[in-house]
Amino acid sequence: MLRRLARAAVPGLRVPWARWSGNWAGVPAQVVDLRSDTVTRPGPAMRRAMAEALVGDDDYGEDPTVRELQEKAAELFGVERTLFVPTNTMANLISVMGHCRRRGSQVLLGQECHLHVYEQGGVAQIAGVHSHPLPDMPHGTLDLNELERALSRGFGSSYHPVCELVCLENTHSSAGGRVLPIDYLRQVRLLAHTYGARVHLDGARLMNAAVALRVPPARLVEHCDSISFCFSKGLGAPVGALVGGSKDFIEEAWRLRKALGGGMRQAGVLAAAALVGLAEAEEVLPRDHEKAQRFATGLQDLASPICSVDPAAVETNMVLVQVAGLPPGELCQRLQAVSAEEVARTGCAVSVLLFPWTEHSVRTVWHRDVSAQDTELVLRKWEFVLRELMP
Repeated sequence: MLRRLARAAVPGLRVPWARWSGNWAGVPAQVVDLRSDTVTRPGPAMRRAMAEALVGDDDYGEDPTVRELQEKAAELFGVERTLFVPTNTMANLISVMGHCRRRGSQVLLGQECHLHVYEQGGVAQIAGVHSHPLPDMPHGTLDLNELERALSRGFGSSYHPVCELVCLENTHSSAGGRVLPIDYLRQVRLLAHTYGARVHLDGARLMNAAVALRVPPARLVEHCDSISFCFSKGLGAPVGALVGGSKDFIEEAWRLRKALGGGMRQAGVLAAAALVGLAEAEEVLPRDHEKAQRFATGLQDLASPICSVDPAAVETNMVLVQVAGLPPGELCQRLQAVSAEEVARTGCAVSVLLFPWTEHSVRTVWHRDVSAQDTELVLRKWEFVLRELMP
């Protein structure tokens, strides 16, 4: 059973509301939250921008800050237009509905991608679109031969669903934040267009991919017909996402946003936070990647038979840790728990929050609210827990 525990609460796992939670022998317990980059909080500059934002009625297209964000994002991603929406889940649903106009259309996508697993099957229950999942490769890609077989199977057939769309995810969350190669994106679009389908990119963490490859984001979008992008993950904004594509596609996306209840009024308050996040991305995201890599190499150096990691597979801000000898949920509980013995041995009281990811792994996600010092504390806590588990 893969990735089914990732969104569920771990039994006995209590989530502290504060970064500092209680005292142990006079030592404050520090909480380091590695569950997701969605837990980030707006910093002073972002809060100031939100407070001072110029606003209008965005449902009438009159919010100047939203217009500024949409124009800057369109230029950054190399698309004709973008549309500001509340969430990336809505952005993905709008994109699928925009491409798949007839009910019963088919979309091809990876069986572990976010759109297929974690968005409540919205493309089926709301859009009436049939999802055909394909096996994911370890890098987060789809096997191109399998993709072509799926595309060609119903091409021109009166018996099969009409395949309208191929959906990709970059970076790929369930693969541990892996980055899709540019040549792979090119090949997918060539196959899709050969069989009359289009390509949508779930680019919730696209800026992480661009930073990792050291290329402009537009290079990763040029082989796709539409894109979604999220501001409330590594960019640190509290709310917001974008749909990007051609002028005609975004005009239809506006209608779909309205139908789904995503029309907003004085949304410039939110767009202002997104603008700050975009401006800071090239400075903040590389640091997140460096901290993730530091954790991976540090955990590998512990040479534990219980936890293992491949630093070469750490391309962005996520680290998948393989767990042997105990359930991942138990490891999560031990990393969260703080004891007097920990304080006595390490001089610290550290509570690390994370989710079990599969039956044999946990996922850690680095973000702007986790410092380099926090990363060292996490490694120290991990070492303490692993030593406690040894016979």
